[in-house]
Amino acid sequence: MSNSSVDPSKRTWLIASTCAGVAGGIATAVPFVSSFQPSERAKAAGAPVEVDISALKPGEKITVEWRGKPVWILKRTPEMLAGLKKADNAVSDPKSQRNAYPTPDYAKNEWRSIKPEIFIAVGICTHLGCSPTDKLQPGAQPSLPDDWQGGFLCPCHGSTFDLAGRVFKNKPAPDNLEVPPHTYLSETRLLIGEDKKA
Repeated sequence: MSNSSVDPSKRTWLIASTCAGVAGGIATAVPFVSSFQPSERAKAAGAPVEVDISALKPGEKITVEWRGKPVWILKRTPEMLAGLKKADNAVSDPKSQRNAYPTPDYAKNEWRSIKPEIFIAVGICTHLGCSPTDKLQPGAQPSLPDDWQGGFLCPCHGSTFDLAGRVFKNKPAPDNLEVPPHTYLSETRLLIGEDKKA
């Protein structure tokens, strides 16, 4: 009998232990590799948000959360829309051409929106990330000009924005409020976070 031959019982044991070792290695590797996948919470944080706006009345605003940010949805009245033209000469970037917070092409218009009456914006000041407050009523008010047409005031440093989220000249905020990607799924349903139907 030569030294190169292996006892059949040892050979079976060697094959079985090798297979068990490979299986154990795979069992260990699968959870390790899957740990690189984003968690369900992380996926949800960046996921688009569907919003029903059927109950939103003219002059009302609702706030939803997308990617941990407040997103405002304002249904503007005809009077609110008329006030936007009056602010054109007083705002820094009336046509939303700056690129720090790029405005989607479909919102590069007088209203900064797909539909004139529905305004959608991230409710975070572009200066230091504060949340502006609603000052939707026109007219003279504390901290606002006498010819105020309605909009938003950031109480931290005094930046003011019109009802299209455009920042007024000579204010600390460097840019207009961000318009998030969005699309209409129907006349009364919005998808915030995507430009086209999912």
